[in-house]
Amino acid sequence: MVSTALPRVGKGAAPGPVPPEAHEGPLPPTALPRASDGGAPVPVPVPARAQGGSSPLRTPGRTPGELPAVHAALICVALPGLVVSPEHGQLTGRGLEGFYQHGRRLLSRCQLRVAGRDPISVQGRSISSDGARFLAVVRTTADAGPDPEISVERLRRADGTERITLASSSARPVRFPVEIALGTDLADLATVAAGRAGPELPASVHASGMRWTSDGAHCAVTAQPPPTDALASAGVLRWAVELPPGGACVIQLHIRGGRPARPPNLGASVLPSSREARAEGDDPRVAALLERSIDDLRALLIRDPAHPADLHVAAGVPWRCGAAPAEALWAARMALPLSTRLAAATLRTLARAQLTAREPGLGRIPGPLRDAGPFLPPGCTGVEATLAFPVVLAEARRWGLSEPEVAQLLPAAERCLRWLDAALGDNGYLAESGPGAGFVRAETQAHAHRAALLGGELLRECGRPGADGWLARAGAMRERFRAEFWVDDLGGGRPAAGRTADGRPVPLLGSGAAHLLDTGLLGGGRLAPGLLDAAGTEQVARLLGGPAMDSGWGLRGLAVKEPGYNPYGHRAGAVRVHESAVAVAGLAGAGHEKEAVALLRGVLDAAEAFGHRLPEMYAGEQRTAGGVPVPHPAACRPAAVAAAAGIQLLTTLAGIRPDAPGASVALHPLRSVPLGAVRLAGLSVGGEPFAVRVSRLGVGMVEQAAEWLQLGG
Repeated sequence: MVSTALPRVGKGAAPGPVPPEAHEGPLPPTALPRASDGGAPVPVPVPARAQGGSSPLRTPGRTPGELPAVHAALICVALPGLVVSPEHGQLTGRGLEGFYQHGRRLLSRCQLRVAGRDPISVQGRSISSDGARFLAVVRTTADAGPDPEISVERLRRADGTERITLASSSARPVRFPVEIALGTDLADLATVAAGRAGPELPASVHASGMRWTSDGAHCAVTAQPPPTDALASAGVLRWAVELPPGGACVIQLHIRGGRPARPPNLGASVLPSSREARAEGDDPRVAALLERSIDDLRALLIRDPAHPADLHVAAGVPWRCGAAPAEALWAARMALPLSTRLAAATLRTLARAQLTAREPGLGRIPGPLRDAGPFLPPGCTGVEATLAFPVVLAEARRWGLSEPEVAQLLPAAERCLRWLDAALGDNGYLAESGPGAGFVRAETQAHAHRAALLGGELLRECGRPGADGWLARAGAMRERFRAEFWVDDLGGGRPAAGRTADGRPVPLLGSGAAHLLDTGLLGGGRLAPGLLDAAGTEQVARLLGGPAMDSGWGLRGLAVKEPGYNPYGHRAGAVRVHESAVAVAGLAGAGHEKEAVALLRGVLDAAEAFGHRLPEMYAGEQRTAGGVPVPHPAACRPAAVAAAAGIQLLTTLAGIRPDAPGASVALHPLRSVPLGAVRLAGLSVGGEPFAVRVSRLGVGMVEQAAEWLQLGG
């Protein structure tokens, strides 16, 4: 029996904690990336003018440096545009509220008053990834009775527009003043998030609205129809409105900065729309989840400024609006059933970011460190992206990425494998560098094994040298891992979460174990072998499906009885949607359908509670009868991997295993049919439309496919 003494590594151990700017999601405010139309995340310094002094925009009761809560906010996103609104719709400048473009807050305050009163909010809800609708009523002294006769609808969009409709239900003409108070600090997103936004800037009357300037930045708000009066000192626009019986009027606001907003049809070339890719079935939630997942992914698309045709997804809103290599690859991989175009563009973008021969670490894709909880050292997202690159390329080829595109990207994948060859230690493991140097993480070994196995087969099928060596090395990795990473205990044992530099196991049970079940696609619709043998896989399935890990809403990041468990810990107990989806797919592929279905149903129920826009994480609190999932106050929502996870969860129901180079596709649907009959249309295999149906008896049927595709076993 291997000792289960728990060595503490990472925080508190030499060489010390990770610097704040190295952490990943949720990031500290001083390391928040700019929202941009491309490029890597960059730290945003706090402007000197925001360092001190009082500010009417500072949130009371919040310490500077503390992330503001966003779980109750309505977020509209179409990067580089972003709007954060409270449920009542009035932008008061508190917290993170406001219109943003390219990482700068263009408008922090937009307060509407009708007949001298604030409208009474009755509803605020998201209507799409980039839009929200707010309804309110106004009582006036002219009302005939106790019922309000003036209604207000505000449609707010991430492109910087707001449409205000005032409607009368009165049987007689009504007249009333309308005013909109505007203000801004033109602060960076990081400055706002840190609670250090400066005072509002003085406004000037500009055309039919207001204008603000500061340090080369500016914002202009124009109104249509033009206001009858504008007071620059207060930032107020005024109208005298007269409505006939049953009449209505519309006021349109346009908020613009110095840089162009999101180009039209930005996502059309890499992802289908939610009208083109559809889901339907006995459970109506499948349609809503797929629609929202696609819309959120399209809303998070950003472009490489130097290569505007190459789009990839940002990590999430509002904290990580810039490029994140590992998460961009994970999202592209899970979205492969929709199209290979996103994967191809993401791979091209990251291939250009690889370290060159003149730099140490040839072939590695740069990326920041990621906090891994209280007992593990931080991991490097760049290493994760480097190992994911050949995997995504190999699987994109299975789904139908053209051979010329594969040939273009193959040298970059070979560089990733050469880096892995140089980085593997004498013991055959890939160790961490930096904080926790020498620590060997189980999850990283799973990524390395998958890269070696799928990368080796990719090289073999493309006639490139070194294929046999990588396939043999993958086999050696499996044997070594099974012998040295398994910790025996009275419960049947478990894989260690990692091994310290001196070889001691860290027997934590967390969601990272799900990656041990994530194998990958080989030729002929076969699943690649995993790091664990059949007995180990069965034991891990039992552990992941047990109450310590399955919260009822998805997979916890850390089992409830482990030291350091925290239901709100972003890697210490919270449910991370991406890893829940990885677990569902891995369990289903290994034949452990009971555990897979339980996790799938839990995440689907959580998605319904969140309006089908899954956050990147939520609290790992145990599900109770009649309960709802508890949001995490600082979670990104939408998030790329959470949106893409919705796609993977639904396609797992059908078990699609394509092999476009072999002109075949196999179906392995969940036999228990957990959601009843399901139909998925608008998918793509081999570059052509693909549709599949799973009947109530669990029988999979291909309804639409390329003529040259054959249905495999």
